[in-house]
Amino acid sequence: MTGLTDPELREIELLAVDLARVAGAEASTMFGQTLSVRYKGDAENQMAGLDPVSEVDRTVEIMLRARLADRFPTHRIIGEEVAEPGGGSHSVAWALDPIDGTASFVNGFPLFAASIGVLHDGVPVCGAVWCASTHALRPGVYHARRGGPLRFEKEDPTTRSGLGLRRRLAGEPRPLARGALPWDSRKTGSAAVDCAFVAAGLLRVSRFETPNLWDVAGGIPLVLAAGGVVRWRDGDGRWHPFSRFAGDLGTWKHALILGDPEAVELRCAAE
Repeated sequence: MTGLTDPELREIELLAVDLARVAGAEASTMFGQTLSVRYKGDAENQMAGLDPVSEVDRTVEIMLRARLADRFPTHRIIGEEVAEPGGGSHSVAWALDPIDGTASFVNGFPLFAASIGVLHDGVPVCGAVWCASTHALRPGVYHARRGGPLRFEKEDPTTRSGLGLRRRLAGEPRPLARGALPWDSRKTGSAAVDCAFVAAGLLRVSRFETPNLWDVAGGIPLVLAAGGVVRWRDGDGRWHPFSRFAGDLGTWKHALILGDPEAVELRCAAE
């Protein structure tokens, strides 16, 4: 149990969808334009051009925070670009990633996302992920709440594999040896896109090495609503069923594997 009633979760889901759609619209407006880009991390990271952030990321996050503060002024807000004042203590926390897949976005590569995740006492209870490209060949929002169905713009997004298809696709941080597992690897460049595509059935499974909370908080509820499972890896390299984000949410980082149950077990065993 989450401690939130279904009507409360419905209200939160609707707002999460609205926020994801707003972020997606802003990103779409700026897509392809000349943007100011900076790089996070130490000097070596910046010289290598790793972990880019555009001016749009921060601008959109500030906009989303203002909308959330109007509706739920006491809820926590955790985002990549703006520090959380005082750390926050409310049992409900919103994890915002206005552009997930920034490297793709700033390079004009049309595969990125806007992710909104909602946690209750660390448990992912609602997610909304706007994707620039989807199973429907158009932008849109995948969304779900705990105990509710997976939806894409109010429709069932579950895809159906082709007859006779022997090898499906999986999201991998790096290529695997061909034939090592019964699927072919794909890398979208966005954890939120991967989660949405796993939920929709485009990917069987996806593995993430060191995701931040805001990278996956919006996508995990989608995968769970679609009947998938999630595993996290501890410091000793062992995989465990995932139930909640524990510890300091702002600095949370753990390897994850999520997807259909059979594929997840195969992927965990391959480590």
